[in-house]
Amino acid sequence: MRIKLNVTGIVQGVGFRPFIYRTAVKHGLAGYVRNRGDAGVEVLLEGDAQKVKGFMRDLTEQKPPLAQIDQVQTKELSGENQYRQFTIYKSTEEAELSGSVIPPDIAICNQCLKELRDPKNPRFEYFFITCTDCGPRFTIIERLPYDRENTTMRQFPLCGLCKKEYDDPANRRFHAQTVACPPCGPKAYLTTNTGEMVQAKDPVREAGRLLSEGHVLAAKGYGGFHIAASTIKEKPLLRLRETKHRREKPFAIMARSLEAAKTFATVSSREEELLSSPARPIVLLNKSSNYSLSGLVAPNLHNVGVMLPYTAMHYMLFDQVSDMAFVMTSANPPNQPIVKDNQEALRTLGGTVDYFLFHNRNIAHRCDDSVMRVHGDRQVFLRRSRGYAPAPIRLKAKAKRCVVGLGSELNNTACILLEDKAFISQHIGDVENVETRGFLQEATSHLAHLTNCKGEVVACDLHPKFTTTAMAKEMAELNGSPLVQVQHHHAHAAALMAEHNLEEVIGVVCDGYGYGTDGGAWGGEVLFCTRGSIEFVHLAHLEPQLLLGGDTASRYPLRVAAAMLAKSGENVESWLMQNSAHLPYGAAEAKLILSQLQKGGGSVETTSCGRVLDAVSAVLRVCFERSYEGEPAMKLESAAMGGTDVLNLKPVMHSDILDTTIMLRAISDNIGKVSVANLAYSAHAYLARGLASLAVQKAMAQGVRTVGFSGGAACNQILTQTMRKTVESAGLRFVVHELVPAGDGGVSFGQAVVAGFSDF
Repeated sequence: MRIKLNVTGIVQGVGFRPFIYRTAVKHGLAGYVRNRGDAGVEVLLEGDAQKVKGFMRDLTEQKPPLAQIDQVQTKELSGENQYRQFTIYKSTEEAELSGSVIPPDIAICNQCLKELRDPKNPRFEYFFITCTDCGPRFTIIERLPYDRENTTMRQFPLCGLCKKEYDDPANRRFHAQTVACPPCGPKAYLTTNTGEMVQAKDPVREAGRLLSEGHVLAAKGYGGFHIAASTIKEKPLLRLRETKHRREKPFAIMARSLEAAKTFATVSSREEELLSSPARPIVLLNKSSNYSLSGLVAPNLHNVGVMLPYTAMHYMLFDQVSDMAFVMTSANPPNQPIVKDNQEALRTLGGTVDYFLFHNRNIAHRCDDSVMRVHGDRQVFLRRSRGYAPAPIRLKAKAKRCVVGLGSELNNTACILLEDKAFISQHIGDVENVETRGFLQEATSHLAHLTNCKGEVVACDLHPKFTTTAMAKEMAELNGSPLVQVQHHHAHAAALMAEHNLEEVIGVVCDGYGYGTDGGAWGGEVLFCTRGSIEFVHLAHLEPQLLLGGDTASRYPLRVAAAMLAKSGENVESWLMQNSAHLPYGAAEAKLILSQLQKGGGSVETTSCGRVLDAVSAVLRVCFERSYEGEPAMKLESAAMGGTDVLNLKPVMHSDILDTTIMLRAISDNIGKVSVANLAYSAHAYLARGLASLAVQKAMAQGVRTVGFSGGAACNQILTQTMRKTVESAGLRFVVHELVPAGDGGVSFGQAVVAGFSDF
C-alpha cells in the first residue's frame, strides 16, 4: 500500500517529524516525512495496509503534547513501492494549503530543567537549554518551513554533541531546531548601561546578585527585553517609576517559584494551573494578608501581576539570592513596542538601567508577556500574547472568506480569520506613532505569511480618523480587496458570539470609548447582534454624560464627576474648589469648569461605562488622575473588594437609558456615613444590575436566550459576577470571554468575524 498524507495544524516546531519517523519505524513502514512551506507536514508511507492503519491510529492518539492536528488529507498512490526505509527529508518550500502555523514560545520543560541542574550533563547551567518540547518558536522564525536555517538559530552551527543528538531518533533533541550547548550555542554576557563588558564568569547569576543589591537591569528574553529590579527595595523602584514615567502603573513581577508566590499572594487551584502551564502568563493574584513586597510594585491595588520563570536564564537569576521575586516588566519607551534588539536596547534603555544582561541570539519577532486573571474558576485574558499567539482560536463554524482584521487603536492586535480558525497576533499596543504602526504592519504580514492566507477582505474600526482605519484602507486598495468597517461595540459582541458559537446574543458592551454609528462617543451599550449580519440593533445604553474638556476629562475624573453632580442638582462649587489641587491648573481650572457648567452646552457627551466608574473613583477620593489606561476604575474595583452593596440602589431607567447621575449623587450623599469599600461596591452593583436588567428585558422581548458581557469592563470581577447573578436568576444564559481578551485586544477578532460570516 502506498499513501500520501498532508497534515495541517500546529505540526512544525513541536517534534512532529521525529514523532512521525519513530511511529513509521515502529510499524515497519518505509517512505518519508518533510516540512512544507505552508507550515504543514507531508508524509509518504509504503507498507502493509494493517501497518498503515496502526500508524494512522497512533498519529492521532500519540501525537506530541504540543502538536495540534487540524486536518489530515489522504491520497492513495498507485505504482510500485519506491522506498526501502523511512527518512526525514529535507523540507520543501511548496505552499498549497492554508491554516497551519508555527507554535507559540513554550516554557522550559521539566526534563530540560532537570538537566540544567545536573553537574554531569553537558548543558549544566546553560541558560539556553531547550529541546523539541520547549523553548522559543514563534519569536525565532523568519520564514517557513520551520528549519534551523530559517530561524535566528542559523548563526549557531551545531557542534559534534548537538549534531549527534539532532540525528539520533532515540534522542529528545532529534531534529530540535533550537538545540544548542555552551560551546556552540548563544552566549549570555553582562554590560554596563553604556555597553562596556562586565567581566563575570557567570553573567546570569551575577545579574541576579546585582538585582538583589538594588540595581536596575534590562534582561533579554525570548521575545524582547524586560526591565528588572528588586521587589522589596524602594530606591530602585522609585527610580524606575521616574525614568519609565510610570507613577502608579503596576509592575509585573516574576516569582522564583509557586511556593514563593504563595508567600505574598493567594493562589487558587485554577491560578496555580495557569501560572505553571507551558504558556507561563502573568496572572493577577490577590495580595495576601502577609503581603511583603514594596507598596511601589502595585500601588493601591488589591492584586499583583505574577509570572513564574519560563527560561533557564530566569531560573538561574534566583540561584544565588534569597529574593522571593523580581520586578520583570516589559522594556519599552513610552507608547512604543517592546525592545528586541541589542543596539536598540542600549540606545533607548541606557538612561533607565544600570546594567544589561544580553545574549547574542537575534529575536525575529517581538512578543510581550500574556496577562490573565481568574473570575471564580473562569480564566479571563487581559492580554493574549506570548505562550498563546499565534495558536488559533477554533470556531464551530466556517467563515465564508479569509479576512484580515486590523483591530482598534488601543491595546491592538491583528487577526486572520481562515475558515474555522482565527489567528490572533501577539500584543501590538497603542497604534499612536510610526513605531507601533510599523510593528502592526510587520506582525500582520508575518501572520499572513505563516498561515499562507491571502486576505480576501480587510476589516477595521468604524472610526474615520484611527491610524488602523487608514492602514486598512491602504491595504484594501493595494490588494484590491473589499473594506468592511465594523462598529467598535459590535466587534466586541461579535467576538463573544464566535467564541461561544452563538447565532444571536443580547450583548452588554462596556468600555471607555467607541465611535458610534451616530458619530457619538459610545461606551456602555446594549446591542442585539446576529451571526451573518453586518448590521446590529442598538437597544439601550447608559445615560450620556458631559466630557468637559473632551479627552482631558478622561484623564482627570473630577471633570466628569463635577458635571454629573451638577446635573443631579448639587452645588459643586465648594466641593470642586476643595479638590482643585487634583487638577493640573488648580483653582483656576476649577473656576473654568464651573463657568462651563453655568454656561451649558458645547461639550461632548459620552455613554462610557469607564467614565462613570472614573467619576465614582474621584468622588470617593480613590483616584483623581488616570496616569495609565483604566487606572481609576481598577483602583475603584480594588477599593470595593471586601465591601457589600449597602445602598442597594434600585436601577432607574428612562425608557432604554440607565440613569447614572442618580447613582453618583447617592454615593456622594453617603460619604462619611458609609465606608468607601461599601460605597465603591454599591456603585458597581448598581451599574451591573441596571445593565443586566436592561439586557434581560430586551432578551425577553426579542426571544433571545443568551446575554453576553464584553468590553474592557468585563475584566472587572464585581461587575461580571453581579451581572451573571442577575441574568441567570432570570433564567437566561450568561456568557463572557475565556479565549480572547474582553478588552480591545479582542476587537480584531470580532471585526474579522463580522466580515467573514456576513453577506455584504
